[in-house]
This record gives sequence, structure tokens and C-alpha cells, in this order.
Amino acid sequence: MTDEFERIRRLPPYVFAEVNEMKQRARAQGRDIIDFGMGNPDSPTPDHIVEKLVETVRKPRTHRYSNSRGIPGLRRAMAAYYQRRFGIDLDPQSEIITTLGSKEGLANLASAMAAPGDIILSPNPSYPIHPYGFVIAGAAVQHVRCGPNIDYLDELRRAVAASPRKPKAMVLNFPNNPTAQLVDLAFYEKVVAFAKQEQIYILSDLAYAEIYFDVEPPPSILQIPEARDIAVEFTSLSKTYSMPGWRIGFAAGNKRLIQALGRIKSYLDYGAFTPIQVAAAAALNGPQECVDEIRNRYKERRDVLVESFAAAGWDVPSPDATMFAWAPIPAAWQTVGSLEFAKRLLAEAEVAVSPGIGFGEYGEGYVRIALVENRQRIRQAARNIKSFLASADPLAADEAQQAVSR
Repeated sequence: MTDEFERIRRLPPYVFAEVNEMKQRARAQGRDIIDFGMGNPDSPTPDHIVEKLVETVRKPRTHRYSNSRGIPGLRRAMAAYYQRRFGIDLDPQSEIITTLGSKEGLANLASAMAAPGDIILSPNPSYPIHPYGFVIAGAAVQHVRCGPNIDYLDELRRAVAASPRKPKAMVLNFPNNPTAQLVDLAFYEKVVAFAKQEQIYILSDLAYAEIYFDVEPPPSILQIPEARDIAVEFTSLSKTYSMPGWRIGFAAGNKRLIQALGRIKSYLDYGAFTPIQVAAAAALNGPQECVDEIRNRYKERRDVLVESFAAAGWDVPSPDATMFAWAPIPAAWQTVGSLEFAKRLLAEAEVAVSPGIGFGEYGEGYVRIALVENRQRIRQAARNIKSFLASADPLAADEAQQAVSR
């Protein structure tokens, strides 16, 4: 019994694992690592949401199994959010389903709709669940290049033309993780028309809908009336309300896809813990000043990071949205690659970032920087990076890295 499991065999080695292991070893040695690696919000969940959780969890009847599709009150709150934010009327019963974060929803819908031999179009670079949810389901993934100064719709057309079979679905993600790229309603109008013509489903990941700066609020694909014929959209409360560990999100849109997701979830889970769902409804229905505060916090951090890193000798483009900066690695390090640069930065500057290659082959040459450290820590990171860039030789043997690795 030494054969490798087939679905596991199809998953490549996790690129971030090597950096994460180095980070853990460095911390075990007592080193102070400034961690921009994982997009893990560091601010507390707003008090009124926590208080609703505590109030609800004291009611013993809420300790029983919940509803895998989401309690009715939460689905109604989600529908109200879409009406308020996007001007879209959704049926809470047939067009909305609660998920354990957007990641679980994407993965389970991939399992519900994909079969071996199906072709799925996925952005590259990309959040890993976008392609690998379908890989785990047995489908083949055709990567579509995305990023700064790339016409993604044109890349989609080329991918469909080059595909050996008609693709079954495409994944969209705007605001994009990791590139922070945005699109407008005109883009969605064109992509919906194209997908309908080619008979391709659309899975849109809108997890960063509320994290935007100095621009108009990002639109929803469901604002295009025809989108509900072919599209489902995923979003999450993780970043909007600083609730990542609560694992609560939702999918909305095409009734057939929502029904398929609901059916497969009925076999796999009983839904999120009921008090979490009640608190999530309180988040959506309650005061929204906390969302502005969270957004402003990321904006302030973005501005400090861009300014201080530039002074350190590393020009980082200022993102218009998300909690990430997508940064070309300094010119002297381009031949080394993003993984080696990230490892050296961790070992010698005590700053952790995510190597771009971990998000796909077209992410090479970049690193993703998460805005999850406060402004003082960001400035400290900039000072460390300034010393690192001034003294480190990209081609030299890295004794500091070897020391951390031992």
C-alpha cells in the first residue's frame, strides 16, 4: 500500500510551506519576524458582532445542528446587503446559500459541477483554491494570464480558442488576490456576453468587495441582468468585518448552481455554528461604520508601506483595493526569483512575504505583501529592508538563511 493517492498526486508541492517553515524556525530562535505573508486580518472583530455571538451562544437551543444552507435570517441579511450595496434583488431561498467562508463554497461547487475531463479557465496568478478546487474535483485547469497591464478579457478569448474542448466554467476574481487588480461594470457586461455565447458558467470571487481605496466601490457581476443565467458569486465576511476565523461567507446568483452547491453541502456539513450565523446577520444588518474603520486602517497601512518602502529603495505599486500589495521584486533580484528572494528577505531582513510563484507561474517576479502589520512595524520592516538591499548580494551564499534552516 505505497501508491500515492491520485487526487493528492495532482496537487503540486505547496510553495509557501518552505517560507512558513523558515518563519517558524526563526521565531523558535527568538527572532522578531515582521510577517506580511498570510492575509490574516490582525484587528479584532467589532464589539457588537462579538456581543451578539456571546448572547446567542448562551441559548442552549443554538447548540444543536444548524442548517447547511444557512439560517433564514442570515440569508435574508445577505439579500439585504446585495440590495443595499449593488441594487440587486435576490431570492434568499433559491439564490443565496451560506458557506463556511468563500473558500469552502468555491471548493464544494467545484466538486458539485466538475467531472474528469472538464476544462476550467482559472486566472494565473491566483488564490490557490481557484484552480485547485477544480483539480481536486478531477477537472483540467487551463490557466489564463492576469495582472497589471493585461487585458484579461482578451486572454480569456485566447484561452477558449486554444482549448481542446469547450470549457465548462471560468473563475473571475476582482478585486484580485494577489494582484489587487480591479474591473468595472463594462468588463462584466462583456465577459457575461462572451460566456453566454460560449455557454460557460462563471464563478466570481468577490471576497474583497469592501476593501477599496480612492476608487469607486467595486461592482458585482450580478449587476449585469443576464449574469444570473450563468453566474454565481462568492463573498465573505472575513475581511469586511475582520472575521477570518469565524469562517462565514455566502454564494449568490444562478439558481441551478446554488441548488447544486446546496445539495453537495447537505452531504458534507450541517452549516456554520448557529451563533456564528446569528452574529453574521448582526454584522450585515447592524451599523456599518466598522467597515469604514477597517477600510481606512488598510488604506493608512498601504500609504505608509508604499512611502517607506520607496525610501528604502523598493518601489511598490500602490494597490487600489484588497489588503495586499503586489510588488515586483527589486531589479537586482529578478534573476534569483521570487521564492529565493522571499527566503533571503526572511533570513536577513526578518521580513516575511509571499513569493509570487506560489500563486502560479505568471506570478514569478513578484511577491505579495499583506497589510497585516501596524504602521510602526511597517516602518521597521522598511528600515530592515533598506539595510538588506544595500548590503545583500543576490548571488552570494546565504549564511543567514542556512542558519535559520538548521
